[in-house]
Amino acid sequence: MAEGLKEAPAPASTSSEVWQELLSRPRPLIMGVINITPDSFADGGLFFDHDTAVNHALALAAAGADILDFGGESTRPYSDPTPLDEELSRVLPVIEQVRAQTPVAISIDTYKSRVARAALAVGANIINDISAMRFDPDMVHVAREYGAPAILMHMQGTPREMQANPHYDDLIGELRAFFAERLDFALTHGLSRNLLVLDPGIGFGKTFRHNMEILNNMDAFLNLGCPLLIGPSRKAFLGHLLGGLPPAERDIATLAALTVAVQRGVHIVRVHNVAYTKQFFTALNAISQVQRHPLA
Repeated sequence: MAEGLKEAPAPASTSSEVWQELLSRPRPLIMGVINITPDSFADGGLFFDHDTAVNHALALAAAGADILDFGGESTRPYSDPTPLDEELSRVLPVIEQVRAQTPVAISIDTYKSRVARAALAVGANIINDISAMRFDPDMVHVAREYGAPAILMHMQGTPREMQANPHYDDLIGELRAFFAERLDFALTHGLSRNLLVLDPGIGFGKTFRHNMEILNNMDAFLNLGCPLLIGPSRKAFLGHLLGGLPPAERDIATLAALTVAVQRGVHIVRVHNVAYTKQFFTALNAISQVQRHPLA
């Protein structure tokens, strides 16, 4: 290299390259939740301030998160939509600052294509869409344009009314049919199957019994050919299991639910408490593979 010339920085990895590297890691991948909202069910308001949200995200990365999932709209039961401009103002500055400080993969939790596009432009890698691209059909074009992995979640109804009276004649069969239709939509519009993730939507239009059935039957979705994500973290059905514990005291129950799901093939777990989850699965994996452990 000629004297006085600096070596050009390495080009940033594409979203698909980031994704392929993630999938090469041991299961489960840990997705840490950052709710930049005043009203999310588990931690509403705790990380609504810009600096607090940034620091929390960096702490989750340091604790071992494989993916940081940023959301600027609460989708808890009976919630109202957040205006587009408000959602953008919540998430974009935080994502941009976090991206400048860590290489950890970032997902944007939104069903609005304009939010997803803007987030990808400032450093996000993955789209996490609770509507599976049904609420905003332009989302599929954003995913294709950026080559971004997309998480397709099942939800019966909308957040405002999804828990009013959820009903299924054949829960697992209906979820499989939903995923098959959404995969067909995505593939027809040019997305690659190896960049799609399926999430059955624990707590989104589901009763206590529905949530339990999903956890125990996650392997029913494996032959659809996509990684599976599960997000039971701190949700109400876990509180009911233990006599009505509040969200902040549901992390142990969350680990129990995640264990069942991972044993049935889940690839990604979405959680609030990354440190507990990382320690738990590090120990569990070491115990289950003791013959290959360096201390054995």
